[in-house]
Amino acid sequence: MTGRSALGTALWYVRLTWFLSGVSLHRLVVYRADFLIGAGSLVVRVACQLALLGIIFQQVPALAGWSYHQVLFLTGFALLPRALDRLFTDQLWILSRDLVRTGDFHRYLLRPTSPLYTLLSERFLHPDGFGELVIGLAVVGTAAAQLDLALTPVQWLLLPLLVLCGALITTAIKVVFAALSFWTTTSFAAVVAASQPGDLSGYPLDLFHPSLRRLLTWLLPYAFTAYVPVSYLLFDRSDLLLWLPLVTAATLAVAGVVWRRGVDRFEMTGS
Repeated sequence: MTGRSALGTALWYVRLTWFLSGVSLHRLVVYRADFLIGAGSLVVRVACQLALLGIIFQQVPALAGWSYHQVLFLTGFALLPRALDRLFTDQLWILSRDLVRTGDFHRYLLRPTSPLYTLLSERFLHPDGFGELVIGLAVVGTAAAQLDLALTPVQWLLLPLLVLCGALITTAIKVVFAALSFWTTTSFAAVVAASQPGDLSGYPLDLFHPSLRRLLTWLLPYAFTAYVPVSYLLFDRSDLLLWLPLVTAATLAVAGVVWRRGVDRFEMTGS
């Protein structure tokens, strides 16, 4: 890629991603059972979460001032960035568990693309992500219809960007903790621990203790993946929304630094 401009390199990666996604989609079509099992497992998990939500609202009229369909909209929206992340970055789990410990990560350093991209491209379009995406869209659509939600033209324009920023934040957090394996040889438990608070993004942030709210807003900023965008879409709250671009950029920057230092360390220990 020597001599390419930054724009040319970005477009090259876009074309490559399109091609590799087609290859992955073909593989999913061939191995339909794997696709159905992966997508179906997420359907069951989300169905249990929605059932629990229904049971809670049979006991209380509102949660932290949010009605049932407002929380339902939040829960569905929280699935969308997680689905995009799962579709394209699920290989990070393999890195955190095996690749550094076994030394197999070395093969990603020998290819003409970024080691991170090469790693991720081995498994684009993970079937679990399809299930999460479809359910998220269905839940959001159902809740929006019940709320008679009418978005402004500006909100419609921002909507895909809000989902994309949420996906980038989710991915960046995963990259940081998966990259710890370059120092510890395995960081699977750390990735699990860092990912679990993301499940709280489907609930109103006001429910939680102030210390947990600060954690989910500024340290592991899952609040910006769902709560902040949905507060803007439902209630036109834009105070925290103004921080979303900065938080997204900062989280990606931290992930980039940790990743590069981890790769450099792996090169030194493998030499």
